[in-house]
Amino acid sequence: MTNFQTSFPRRNPLSLALAMALPLALAACGGGGGGSDTPAPTGPKSITIDFAAKAGTQDVKCGTAITGLGNAKVSAQLHDLRFYVSNVALVNDKGESVPVTLDVSDWQTKDVALVDLEDGTGACADAGTKAMNPQIKGSVPAGTYTGVKLTVGVPSSLNHTDYAVATKPLDVQALAWSWQAGRKFAQIEVNPTGGVVRPAPAAPGNTFYVHLGSTGCTGNPVTGETVSCARPNRMDFSFSNFNTATQKVVVDLAALYTGTNLNEDLGSAPGCMSGATDPECNAIYKVLALDLVTGKPINSGSGQTLFRAEAK
Repeated sequence: MTNFQTSFPRRNPLSLALAMALPLALAACGGGGGGSDTPAPTGPKSITIDFAAKAGTQDVKCGTAITGLGNAKVSAQLHDLRFYVSNVALVNDKGESVPVTLDVSDWQTKDVALVDLEDGTGACADAGTKAMNPQIKGSVPAGTYTGVKLTVGVPSSLNHTDYAVATKPLDVQALAWSWQAGRKFAQIEVNPTGGVVRPAPAAPGNTFYVHLGSTGCTGNPVTGETVSCARPNRMDFSFSNFNTATQKVVVDLAALYTGTNLNEDLGSAPGCMSGATDPECNAIYKVLALDLVTGKPINSGSGQTLFRAEAK
């Protein structure tokens, strides 16, 4: 009987190894299907919102004269410029508001940040501090963002607390308000040339004050009572087109004092201290897009002119 031996071609071991490795390499590169080699990022995205102070096109800083302010076009020196910001959110490309997770630091809790644009020099020496904080830092989920939303103010749950034992930055004595242990949400002050004349018998003053804070409050937080304020005075503002990488938020003092005579105070508290019947608050509240009677934003603050977006 004849024995038949089946013959198979012998393969080069190196060729065999390459053949086995090729599919693995293709799989690692996306299977050769033409897709992106790099997956889209899914982790949090760090962001910074920068702030600057101006009066029209003039840079505003302590120790440098600001010209042409108010309806009398007076010159003035900055005395103080600080404000609390909360409800920080970016608007994504779907029109959804996405809260920013704030980094916790001496300038920020997880709920509120303090923007400080004075350096304690010049006329700011008797009011401010050397340290400044011109930015908010935080993170958002990965995505495409086209706008920003913010509130000037401290949330009610944090507002009515003792500054002396509060967490930074809510421990600033200069921003504490004696009314129901609240805080000044914004403290913007200038010293106009010529001072501020007040109705007799009040003596003239050096400073025109703009202090924003909740008023008409009831309840004593010291004894554990819940505080309720008839006029919250928290200012909302937003920009529908805002890029945190290329733009900054400008607080414009020329806009703030539109319609205001900085050399004259017609009564009540000096300047505007959020009083519903304070004559100086009428023009100021129009700029802030706040209702002077209710203390609530008008049309979500869409008409405010204090803040604007500008290229860095």
